[in-house]
Amino acid sequence: MLDETTFRRECDQALESLKQSLILAEEQSEADEIPFETEEKNGVLNVVFEHDGSKFVFTPNTPVRQIWISALTTSFKLDWSEEARAFTLHKTGEDLKSLTQRLLREQLGDTSITLP
Repeated sequence: MLDETTFRRECDQALESLKQSLILAEEQSEADEIPFETEEKNGVLNVVFEHDGSKFVFTPNTPVRQIWISALTTSFKLDWSEEARAFTLHKTGEDLKSLTQRLLREQLGDTSITLP
């Protein structure tokens, strides 16, 4: 298990990278009117969907050294993988960005959404 300082550093970097990718996806998709907005508040990242008011919530969970995602009525708990150097979902092996891209595609029914 990562020590707390390392977890915070890796978690902050992972969530910041994801936030930047989400913002880029929003900007690139404006012509197609992708109906979501990315917000960050107090270390929690939210993706809010305009069409129904639902949202995805990305939360660092320091005590267990995981990033938790609440999306599509499910909780996803990502652990740090030293091998992948990323937070990954054990069940599928997806990293944070890949999982988020898949969840966005499922939520919006649009397989063209890509997180750069």
